[in-house]
Amino acid sequence: MSKSVITTHVLDVANGVPAKNVRIKLYKKDEASWSLLDEQETDSDGRVAKWSVSDELLSDGVYKLNFNVAGYQGEDAFFPEIDIQFKKQDSKHHHVPVLLSPFGYSTYRGS
Repeated sequence: MSKSVITTHVLDVANGVPAKNVRIKLYKKDEASWSLLDEQETDSDGRVAKWSVSDELLSDGVYKLNFNVAGYQGEDAFFPEIDIQFKKQDSKHHHVPVLLSPFGYSTYRGS
């Protein structure tokens, strides 16, 4: 299976394991609103490497990944959801990893 032009990877740094079965929604900004493009769960390696929407529809623009952290950490999660917005300005691969712990998270543009 080939990777989508937009991918993500969630790592549970508190436990040193991939965060599997995290529900993630992919949105694209259309003027003043967000359009839901797809919803996937991370695999056993904590990754979403392929969305059901084709790469042709993942054109340049502003995107949002919504991570359902409460579904992974439980209802008492300090950050029940994480929204990460990023701008896609070219045809290169856009990888957005998340390093997750009970009281914090970080992200960056990966490769």
